[in-house]
Amino acid sequence: MYIRFVSFVDQLNKYRQSKISNRNFLVFAAVFVGIFAGLAASLLKGITHYIQHFLQSELHWQYKYYLYLLFPAIGILLSVIYVKRFIRKGKFEMGLTPLLYTISKKSSRVEAHNTYSQIITAAITVGFGGSTGLEAPIATSGAAIGSNVGRFLGLSYREITLLLACGAAAGIAGAFNSPIAGIVFAIEILLPEFSIPAFIPLLLSAATASVVARLFYKEQLFFLVTEGWEMKALLFYVVLAVIVGLYSFYFTKVNKLIKGSFYKIKNPYYKIAVGGLMLGLLVFLFPSLYGEGYITINSLLKGDHTAVINNSIFSQFSDLPWVVVVFTVVTVMLKSVATLVTLAAGGNGGTFAPSLIIGGLLGFIIAYTVNILGIAELNVANFIVAGMAAALGAVMHAPLTGIFLIAEITGGYVLMVPLMITTAIAYFISRSGSKYSIYTQPLVDAGHLSHHEDKDTTVLNMMSLRSLIEKDQLILMDTDVLSDRITDILKSKRNVIPVVNNEQIFQGVVYIETILSHLAEKSTDSIFISDITHMPAEVASLTNDVKEVLKKMEQENLWVMPIVDYAGTYIGLVSKTNIFNKYRSMLSRQTD
Repeated sequence: MYIRFVSFVDQLNKYRQSKISNRNFLVFAAVFVGIFAGLAASLLKGITHYIQHFLQSELHWQYKYYLYLLFPAIGILLSVIYVKRFIRKGKFEMGLTPLLYTISKKSSRVEAHNTYSQIITAAITVGFGGSTGLEAPIATSGAAIGSNVGRFLGLSYREITLLLACGAAAGIAGAFNSPIAGIVFAIEILLPEFSIPAFIPLLLSAATASVVARLFYKEQLFFLVTEGWEMKALLFYVVLAVIVGLYSFYFTKVNKLIKGSFYKIKNPYYKIAVGGLMLGLLVFLFPSLYGEGYITINSLLKGDHTAVINNSIFSQFSDLPWVVVVFTVVTVMLKSVATLVTLAAGGNGGTFAPSLIIGGLLGFIIAYTVNILGIAELNVANFIVAGMAAALGAVMHAPLTGIFLIAEITGGYVLMVPLMITTAIAYFISRSGSKYSIYTQPLVDAGHLSHHEDKDTTVLNMMSLRSLIEKDQLILMDTDVLSDRITDILKSKRNVIPVVNNEQIFQGVVYIETILSHLAEKSTDSIFISDITHMPAEVASLTNDVKEVLKKMEQENLWVMPIVDYAGTYIGLVSKTNIFNKYRSMLSRQTD
């Protein structure tokens, strides 16, 4: 049955290619991807908001607020159980880093289960109070839709990557009702190489998703009432940008610390218990840490400056401005902790929404503090909006996404200049401390980054070293006598022959030139293979990638290189010929 289906798909694709070119067909495919990504975004938001509404409004119990200590742990537990129970064959990964890795190393092939598993796990995590965002899961879900549509249609790597980006852009556009931000996000974060022809499919996909999502959610995410910005406030925008840029360093440090701490906990259920209880306590003390946190920002934009402290055990002090400021500062510092604990404990989500919340709260702190000190009279809402854009640019290293997203979802285009200034400065400060974002840094640490490198590196990093190893060549034992193996050696097509001992540990190589010189002297009877074995200058292991192996070959002027495992056991040889043949094959797939 499966073989018949594959044959049918092949015939369908051949017929389609005879009628319309892939380039033109991508336009229709992008619209198709946009429709389903828009539906996915609507479904994710709908499920999440239903869970939140039920727990916060529909569940009536005298002591229900004490359940907030347990809700986040329950959400993470359900998410982990779902992954372990229903995703057996595939690998479940969260965040945008795996998506970048997929583009770089896995030919843009996102596993099909991500189309729905990201929605389910993220809705459960955030709905039950996980302090994270829905944007990374919906971007991954949309990317999975685009990737699998491209694979089903038999498209090339480049075309599949474009549809993947279309899906991610559509997911962001549907989640925020912001098609421009979706397009900019895809170009800035995902596409390794952007070309003008790619813009049309991205535009259609994002616009389609926005239309579809708007059928279900017509309300604007944020409401901003402003008459514009004033020149006298520019200095304070710069101050805000510097603080946001410095905060990005704190975010990075906390990220490493929490990931490292939870990595040491091997039992996944211990992680859930520790992380869930930590998160529950934080949410109980600081209610604005619950879920995405957009409700708090919306209240602040409407002028409710006590929104952060309301509903907390400290709400009785909400009439004291300095208590509100201190409470908000603590909330900002703990928001990143709550987000990263949610993810490290096993919950699904991203740092997209938390970055917006952190930036918005920092903007509120600056403007509100200046106002109560009487230094100047600042428009608090304007600073909240500018802080959100700056934080997105600094934490994600995506300044254009931050500017256009915030301008689009708040309607604050009149604030474009402050948005540009704060985002650019915050991004510059963040970039000066780390060349890579929180998404790309793990790839750099693992040696997988090719996202912003040249095409040669991109192709080499997509190649698997294991698939290039040759194992069918002659292998000599170090105890062999040369005269006994002459016939086998002369039949070998290699001029380099590996040598191992009785335990298959690699001992070195024998060169044909050396053997021929001994044959000329007719002195092979008393020569053991170990006597003419040479250890090559470089030996590679499976932990090396193809780019590293090729670099070693170039440095030592080698045409073949032995591959060993961690114990020194010989595995096989890798040749430049094999690497170059594979390279040409993969390059042609990208440009077909």
